[in-house]
Amino acid sequence: MLGLEDSGKLLSLLSSGDDRSLADIVADFNSKFPLSVKFQACCALDFLTADPKEKYLTPTQRLIAFAILDQANALPPSLNPFASKLMNVACDEEVEKYERAFVLELLGSSIKPSDKEFLRMTPADYIKNFELSSHSFPKREHLQQQYSIKTHPEGIKDLYVKNTIPDPDVPRGCDSNSSEFDEQPGGASKIGSGSRHEAVAGMLSSFSMEGLGPQWIRPLPPRLPIMDGELLWLNPDMNHELIWDHGMCADTSRGAAVRDLIAKALKGSLVPAQQEQVLVDFANDPKLVYHCGLTPKKLPDLVENNPMIAVEVLVKLVNSPDISDYFRVLVNMEMSLHSMEVVNRLTTTIELPTEFLHTYISNCIRACQGIKDRYMQNRHVRLVCVFLQSLIRNKIINVHDIFIELQAFCIEFSRIREAAGLFRLLKTME
Repeated sequence: MLGLEDSGKLLSLLSSGDDRSLADIVADFNSKFPLSVKFQACCALDFLTADPKEKYLTPTQRLIAFAILDQANALPPSLNPFASKLMNVACDEEVEKYERAFVLELLGSSIKPSDKEFLRMTPADYIKNFELSSHSFPKREHLQQQYSIKTHPEGIKDLYVKNTIPDPDVPRGCDSNSSEFDEQPGGASKIGSGSRHEAVAGMLSSFSMEGLGPQWIRPLPPRLPIMDGELLWLNPDMNHELIWDHGMCADTSRGAAVRDLIAKALKGSLVPAQQEQVLVDFANDPKLVYHCGLTPKKLPDLVENNPMIAVEVLVKLVNSPDISDYFRVLVNMEMSLHSMEVVNRLTTTIELPTEFLHTYISNCIRACQGIKDRYMQNRHVRLVCVFLQSLIRNKIINVHDIFIELQAFCIEFSRIREAAGLFRLLKTME
């Protein structure tokens, strides 16, 4: 199949036969078409000249096409892939006599290079000066023997259906080359009028030149007998049942309201009415906590601004696979009154992992030790001591697991009354 550009170049060469010799046109063809495209161009010419009844080309254009098929390959007839096509034209009784004579001269010139005088003529002059009496038309067998042309069986090719049909606008029996169908300037388009050049170029660039072939029917191979010990291929019947999603098209406005309130809670404290609204919505629909827009990364902001809502969210998420990520963020966030309040409330509501509590207590003790400001250090120590006393009295933690660390903390800050009270509580539990 030729591209549209190459098809245009080929048709331009075919249309230049009024004032150029056949030899010049063949030489121009060889210079314009490289070797990689030359065979495709020759196949296109073979397609356009396959049926003399199809008026794809004018008489002069057909002579040019035959000259290119013979001379462009520079091969003897026995090696030329289009020699059998040329022989068929020379022996076809339906082809014009001047075309048959022209093809016979082409085949003869391939053997005798000196007999190429006729190629110096223009196609139009050749047709004009043609004399039937000076030519003879040998039989096919004689041509095969003389030029050693091998013929190929046409049985399979005859099964193909042509992918082109005659122009339905041209009445049957009319000559489409007649000036009757030419479009007159300023006049209405006549039946069959149009650009032959554009039509043929589009056909060459769009259609397959092989036609529409039959589909080969291949029967299914028979199944082999099943051998002993061979695994059987099973094709179970899959009876799928549709399950209706009752949550489809459900009202999601309440979830949107909770998301808006959580977004505000991350930036600042909510008023009591808004806090109550969030807690009521979570109580009515515990699954809202999965769609409220909270992530482990945002948890510290919620703890510092709205610790009560943070406690409620963590309680609802206790069975979530992401709860360990929330605990990891909570245990590593900066120690504050709100964070200890959240942890203290969680200890009385759900069962926290022992490792989480021990890590949080150790982080609180290290945080107190690292504060340089004496006033802030004393304040945080009091908070931690009150927090630890609450855990011990409620038997949330096992004192013996971290007894040494707590005792060292109390001794280090023994000047503070709450630390001294925590130390006495530890002594009573020895």
